[in-house]
Amino acid sequence: MPPSRLAARPGTGRRAEDLAAGLLERAGLRIVERNWRRPEGELDIVADDAGTCVFVEVRSRTGDEMGHPLESITPRKRARIIRAARLYLDEHPTPAAAYRFDVVAVTFSIEDGTEPDIIHIPAAFEAR
Repeated sequence: MPPSRLAARPGTGRRAEDLAAGLLERAGLRIVERNWRRPEGELDIVADDAGTCVFVEVRSRTGDEMGHPLESITPRKRARIIRAARLYLDEHPTPAAAYRFDVVAVTFSIEDGTEPDIIHIPAAFEAR
């Protein structure tokens, strides 16, 4: 990856999370927590969707040379998110009726400066 793209990654990730949070709020979800981090794991967004506790992973890419952001949700990544969600629930017991794992993918265009492409996939995967 070119050095200029590496330097932009933290800002790109934060912008992607901001866009994802806005999209989720417009869809009626209430953001409960952002950037929950522990040494054992992290969660990008925790939200409430009418009584369902939603753990949201936000993935972003600038351009398409590294593939689509959804391609980065590997079995190993899913396992880490599930482990972090369990840790979160240990610290924050919630009376949620259900739980789910969503993914928001954000692709930024570096060529023409157009609006980013944002895809929200509710219930993208399940805890097993």
